[in-house]
Amino acid sequence: MILLAKIGVSIDVSFQNGVRVEIIKLAIDKLANSMRMYSEVCAGFDKLKLIDKEEAIDNLDRAFEAKLEAFHSLYDVSKSEFEYFNNADTSLLILLRNAIHHRDHTLFHSWNYEMFHNNGLERNSGAAFLMASHIVNDGAYTSRYFYKLDDILDRIDDSRKSPYLENKMGVKNRKKLLQQVNEKLYFHSVTSQATSERYPSKQIYINIVPIFISAMSKVFCCFKDKGVDFSRFDSDVYVKHFSKVMDVDFKDIDFKQVRLP
Repeated sequence: MILLAKIGVSIDVSFQNGVRVEIIKLAIDKLANSMRMYSEVCAGFDKLKLIDKEEAIDNLDRAFEAKLEAFHSLYDVSKSEFEYFNNADTSLLILLRNAIHHRDHTLFHSWNYEMFHNNGLERNSGAAFLMASHIVNDGAYTSRYFYKLDDILDRIDDSRKSPYLENKMGVKNRKKLLQQVNEKLYFHSVTSQATSERYPSKQIYINIVPIFISAMSKVFCCFKDKGVDFSRFDSDVYVKHFSKVMDVDFKDIDFKQVRLP
C-alpha cells in the first residue's frame, strides 16, 4: 500500500487481472478524449455564439455532459480499485451524471442555458446572482461551468421535501453525500455567504470545473501509481497533467456577483 498524502487516497498498487487493466485503460482513454473535445468546444464557444447562441450553448452542454458520462464509464469498470463514494468530488460527479443521464426532472441546466433559453435574461432582468468557484492552484485560470446549487441540494437533502430526491440512493447515502459536499466541498460556506448577502437560493450557482479537476487528479493519480500504461495521446497528455499537483483548496472560494441588466 502507498499513501498519496496530498490528496488523502490510500491505494493498492497491484492489479490481479490483466484483462481488467485493459478495460480500465479503455475507459480512461474515453474520458481523456471527452476532456479534449470539451476543451475544443470551449475554445470555439465565443466565436460560435456570435453566429448562433443556441448551438454554441448546446454544444458546450453536451460536451460537458459527455465528460460526466465518460467518468461514469470509468467508475463502472474500476469501482473495485478506487473508493469513489469515499470522496466528495467523485461522489458528486456520479450524482450529476445519474441525474442528467436519467433526466426524470427539470434540474441541472447550465447557467448559459438558463439565461439564454426561454427568455431567461428578460425574466431575470435586474436580478443579482452569486457565482461560487473553488480556487485551483492559488488562482490559476480555470474554466467555468455552473449549475444551480438548489438543483444539487434538491437531489440529496431530504429536509427540503423536494419531489426530485435521488430515489436510487437510500436516505443514509443521501445524508452521507450531503454531509460530504457541505464539509469537504464547503457548500455550507456558499450558503452562508449567500444568506449573509440575502441572495435567494435559486440565484446561487456553483462552478463544477474545480470539482471535476480535483476528482480527475485523485483518480488519475490512483491508476498511474498502480502502473497503468497510458499509451494513447489523449490519455497520456491528460493523465500527466492531472497527476501533477492540482491543488484545489475547497475552503478558498471565489465569490462573484453577476447582476443582469
